[in-house]
Amino acid sequence: MAGLMSRASLVVKSKFSKLLDRAENPAETLDYSYERQLELLQNVKRGIADVVTAKKRIQLQETQLQQSVVKLDTQAREAVAAGREDLARQALERKSGLQQQLQGLDEQAKGLEAQQEKLVASEKALSAKVEAFRTQKETIKAQYSAAEAQVRIGEAATGIGEQMADTGLAIQRAKDKTEQMQARASAIDELTTSGALEDFTSDQTQLDRELGAIASQGQVDRELEQMKAELGKGEEKKELKQ
Repeated sequence: MAGLMSRASLVVKSKFSKLLDRAENPAETLDYSYERQLELLQNVKRGIADVVTAKKRIQLQETQLQQSVVKLDTQAREAVAAGREDLARQALERKSGLQQQLQGLDEQAKGLEAQQEKLVASEKALSAKVEAFRTQKETIKAQYSAAEAQVRIGEAATGIGEQMADTGLAIQRAKDKTEQMQARASAIDELTTSGALEDFTSDQTQLDRELGAIASQGQVDRELEQMKAELGKGEEKKELKQ
């Protein structure tokens, strides 16, 4: 049972594959593939834009933090000058925390920079491949169109196209029926002539036809004898002249 189901599945798949192959238009398939590649390329470009935006946002935060670090450093110096060591310590502590944040942001910025470089390299390579595919696609489409036109012209000239298949079968059937009808007509003529099949459209009976055949044979015999006699006389005249 499992083997039967497997064979049935194979038959269905093969039939479906043939249907798909007939329905598939190479030009449409190539155009669709090209559109998908363009979509992928656009996704890469959007990814690059997102990375650049994130990097710019981090750089902006770094600038703001650096300004805050400078401000806190100034405030700490002013507090020390004013004899407020407690305020100076607070300012320096906040400055240290901001510097740690700056270090983390700097690492993030470097990571985004590296990611941006990879995406840009990928985008360039993909753009080159997409452009090469576009050129190849157009070449294949032109070749397919030319081949398709050549096939159609050949089919029209030779009459072997799919649209002529039914016509060819009809012609063959007509020929077969004509041959059958000719054979039947010949058989009827032969039977009628031999007397095996009576011709009901004639007013002659079988006896009339037999007597007619005898009379015809007698006429043939008389004409043959007359020809022999005439030829014999001719030979005698030639001998006399000699």
